[in-house]
Amino acid sequence: MSTSQKGFVNFIQEFSIPLIAGVFAALAAANLNPEGYHHFITWDWFTEGQPDDEAFKIFGYRVSLEWFINDIFMVFFFGIAAKEIAEATLPGGSLNPIKKAINPLFATLGGVVGPVGTFFIGLWLLESSGHIPAGYQASDLQTGWGIPTATDIALAWLVARAVFGVGHPAINFLLLLAVADDAIGLGIIAIFYGDPAHPAEPIYLLLVLLGMVIAFIFRKADVKSWLPYIFIAGPFSWTGLMLAHLHPALALVAIVPFLPGPKRDTGMFKTEDEVSVSAGGREETKHAEHSPLHNFEHDLKLFVDLGLFFFAFTNAGVEFAGIGSLTWLVLGSLVVGKTVGVALFAYLAVLLGFPLPDRMGKRELLMAGFIAALGLTVALFVSNAAFTDLALQGQAKMGALFSGLVGLAAIVLGRILRIKSRS
Repeated sequence: MSTSQKGFVNFIQEFSIPLIAGVFAALAAANLNPEGYHHFITWDWFTEGQPDDEAFKIFGYRVSLEWFINDIFMVFFFGIAAKEIAEATLPGGSLNPIKKAINPLFATLGGVVGPVGTFFIGLWLLESSGHIPAGYQASDLQTGWGIPTATDIALAWLVARAVFGVGHPAINFLLLLAVADDAIGLGIIAIFYGDPAHPAEPIYLLLVLLGMVIAFIFRKADVKSWLPYIFIAGPFSWTGLMLAHLHPALALVAIVPFLPGPKRDTGMFKTEDEVSVSAGGREETKHAEHSPLHNFEHDLKLFVDLGLFFFAFTNAGVEFAGIGSLTWLVLGSLVVGKTVGVALFAYLAVLLGFPLPDRMGKRELLMAGFIAALGLTVALFVSNAAFTDLALQGQAKMGALFSGLVGLAAIVLGRILRIKSRS
């Protein structure tokens, strides 16, 4: 690959161009030809047109673009996010010692409680003022409470880098918060929005445990390649979640922490002079050992970053006609609930003896909570499960879509408040 080609690839990865392009492509397709768009993403690759009882299925699901992206591709995306967190908890990392990882987990709880509380307060205000959408009651809207609990990891990561600067601990703080947020979101889908035809069967989570045991054995055997961890232990975890009828996107989150990381006791992410930027814009220490943990991301990152186009395309197709009261309820719950909830619970953790990462003060904490309001594609994902009524689903998706503007607002606020310079 020539230098110019590498530069172009670096650019589209660093600024999440595939993800953003996928959002615009989905919006265009869904508004120009809604029926064709939905047929394309749900088209059965193997047995289109055949009765459901005769169709080819994997664990009860027809194979379509939507299923493949959400249930297989996103496994690798969450796996790479888990890699960043695992590396940050190593000696010298921004979340090491582990006591520093407790604070963002507290903040995650606030990032769920805050939006849910804001949603129900907002719903009460809508009902009191008579602004419930015509033909519906407040009880019809209340199932949307889980939507604002989500955070778009990819965009939050991108915006955090722009606001705080390369190597700032707030980035890993926000990343851990976002992954835990989405894990809770997927749990909410399984527990509260479960498919009656596929009730949860937790006994199969023993297969996830088996996958973890296999990964642990590989680590003890000092296996130097990441492939056995991901493609031998990983499928056990994925199968366990599928059979348990829980979302399998988090299958590798249980496996990746077992990959051996760099054997060093240096700062993982320090100042811009102490870090270099990888091909995809991620921060790495100079001369870092190419461990299995590092190579896992290095080898799959381009595939995952380009594949985010299809994730956005299959989940962001919203018709603009769907703007309504529920739109503003979802958006307000994300922006107000996330910002306030994350900040309050993180501060509570500080009072309990679990400090914020170094170089994170109140201003950085509030900004991190605000950036966490980027629900976008993951909130769209939850919207599909929260509402079967297409009109309400459309309104909720528009609220999730508008939350993407939080990214632009955060970058502007970051410049005004000089957060990067202050950091």
